[in-house]
Amino acid sequence: MVTFANGIHPKGCKELSGDQAIGRGPDPQFLYVPLTQHIGAPAQPAVGAGERVKRGQLIARAAEGLSANVYSPVSGTVQGVVQHITQSGKKRDHILIENDFSDESVSLPPLGEITGGSVLSRIAEAGIVGMGGAAFPTAAKLNTGEKKVDVLVVNGAECEPYITCDYRIMLEYAPEIVKGVRFAMLACGAERAVIGIEDNKPDAIRTMSGAAEGNVSVKRLKTKYPQGAEKQLVYSCVKRVIPEGKLPADAGVVVVNVHTALAIYKAVAENTPCYERVMTVSGKGAERPCNIWVKNGTPYRDLAEFCGGSEDCARIVAGGPMMGDPVFSLKVCTGKGSSSLLFLSESECESKSASVCIGCGRCVAACPMGLSPVFIERALFDKNYEEAKWYGAESCIGCGCCSYVCPAKRFLVQSVKLAKKTIKEKGL
Repeated sequence: MVTFANGIHPKGCKELSGDQAIGRGPDPQFLYVPLTQHIGAPAQPAVGAGERVKRGQLIARAAEGLSANVYSPVSGTVQGVVQHITQSGKKRDHILIENDFSDESVSLPPLGEITGGSVLSRIAEAGIVGMGGAAFPTAAKLNTGEKKVDVLVVNGAECEPYITCDYRIMLEYAPEIVKGVRFAMLACGAERAVIGIEDNKPDAIRTMSGAAEGNVSVKRLKTKYPQGAEKQLVYSCVKRVIPEGKLPADAGVVVVNVHTALAIYKAVAENTPCYERVMTVSGKGAERPCNIWVKNGTPYRDLAEFCGGSEDCARIVAGGPMMGDPVFSLKVCTGKGSSSLLFLSESECESKSASVCIGCGRCVAACPMGLSPVFIERALFDKNYEEAKWYGAESCIGCGCCSYVCPAKRFLVQSVKLAKKTIKEKGL
């Protein structure tokens, strides 16, 4: 079995929610729909205070350059564009909608002829972004220009502990995902597609293999973190190396997530824009771990109440425990890239304090990018950013393997990410 070098094997903890079929999430009275649910410029409001909207109606248009349309997840009355807290701790523009619970909806116009160009336009129109967490506008990713792409790699690895939303959609929406994959292939010009799934999900492998045929195949991957990282996934699926500082398209590959493929299917075949997604709510601090369809703009507090998540648990994390962010306020709202919300107990969290590096080299042995995190950290502390660059800080993917294996519990991944950010800011 082909796999990438290094990596780690954290406890999966997927049994908490893995057997929970996808249900409907909470239906909040007030939704704060972010104008920035994607990498790039914020969308521009297309509605004003007092205006009534329907579910599926365009409420913010993509800005010039890299951006994405935003749609209303409910029918109701727009209260206005307001500043609301985000996961970063900063306040950003959101469209506040009061839900009238009538669930009146509108759809995108039916797509006529299915061509690569029309599918690409529909993906952009529907506001689809990478739903594995990166939230990069999908139309921009699939539009590779003059670069020749022959393979579409589809990420079904879901290597982060606890998260099971992709696993569940592969079990419950396999035919739709495969159709979405074919639409994506048409949009980017790929001749074949490979869906990569870790071997700790044998039923997902069977189900997806049953739906896939012809030039769409399923690849069984070794269960290892971070198997779902772009460069590692491409190597494991098609044994191609993405050059340093380059994109997958430079290796003839485009990568999309299985949830993104499902969103593409819905937009092309069902004329449904992207205004909701499946999320996992899990952790021992949640009474009812689950996988649920969640409307964009849903406050975390509503999710906590719906799933019995305790605000007094040891730690609340948005995303996975390896690459996710600690939640400081349940006022924060969901977006297109919100894969999970974890309520972790004391037994699920590390409580040790950082100590002096013992020079064991475990961070080097674990890094899937072949970096030396300990030397990058030292260069950062010395403010020697040229040296940090020389040690490869810019190639860090932020997976957290280094911090996970460090016996001294040093904040290595945070240090390397800070060095990477500083190098970029200084233009080194």
